Amino acid sequence: MAQIRPYRHAAPAASAAALQRLRLRHLRTVASDYVALTKPNILSLLLVTTLGAMVIAAEAVPGFALVVWTLLGGTLAAGGANALNCYLDRDIDAVMPRTRHRATAAGRITPRAALMFGLVLTALATVELTLLVNPLAAVLALAGNVYYVLVYTRWLKRTTPQNIVIGGAAGAVPPLVGWAAVTGTLAPEAWLLFAIIFLWTPPHFWALALLKQGEYGRAAVPMLPVVAGEAATRRQIAAYSVLLAAACALLVPLGLSWIYAAGAMAANAVFVGIALRLWRSPSKALARQLFFASLWYLTAIFAAGAIDRLLLG
Repeated sequence: MAQIRPYRHAAPAASAAALQRLRLRHLRTVASDYVALTKPNILSLLLVTTLGAMVIAAEAVPGFALVVWTLLGGTLAAGGANALNCYLDRDIDAVMPRTRHRATAAGRITPRAALMFGLVLTALATVELTLLVNPLAAVLALAGNVYYVLVYTRWLKRTTPQNIVIGGAAGAVPPLVGWAAVTGTLAPEAWLLFAIIFLWTPPHFWALALLKQGEYGRAAVPMLPVVAGEAATRRQIAAYSVLLAAACALLVPLGLSWIYAAGAMAANAVFVGIALRLWRSPSKALARQLFFASLWYLTAIFAAGAIDRLLLG
């Protein structure tokens, strides 16, 4: 009997270890689903514009604690807005191949859980920014959250092909938050940084819409290519890209110098060049090229402004 005892106890031990591994795997999956609701890829770009605005406003590297608390609050606010977006758009997401894997669309996270998650993140962001940054930064972050969830997601997205144009104001709030965090006020330069993101949003999203217009059509989302056609969309992309370049140029009279001017000129030459080529020559390849160019464009613009102020401020 003594020889078989190890064998009799080994099976329950192995089963317990396997069960523990399954539990850990489940927890990782659930955590990953909740993190995905915050749309980390979008968050990274928002944080770049927030930090860039902070450096431009300070004309130096801001204090470490201020940067950490501001970026944390911005992450919580934007993450909460994105989670609430997933909650409201779960019916649309379920019929679009690009988004049907989201946990809210696939049913892995219940609507109530997603709603509570988004609200909790929003509340934490507002409290954290108020106490550790300043009330103006908190109010701006909350306003951007509410605008994105209620004005864009709940109303504009499903009713008008200008959804991205008007709704783009929500994504343009982060540099205002960054500027307010450093100065406690909003200067003309801050509003111009806001305008740059506002004008960047239509070319960015319409380039994607040209690639995914079938999906938007099946989901009954009135994106511009679905409603007005590809030719009108390409024309609007070109127009907004030119206006975007002009807005970037206005930062030079407001105090940025030749380092920013050179960087912005190079970035806009590439971006506007692709947009104009797309206007003249319909091409999925050019639409895809413009979309991916738009992902690094804002980083290039804000980095050029930050480097300019760090070296010449």
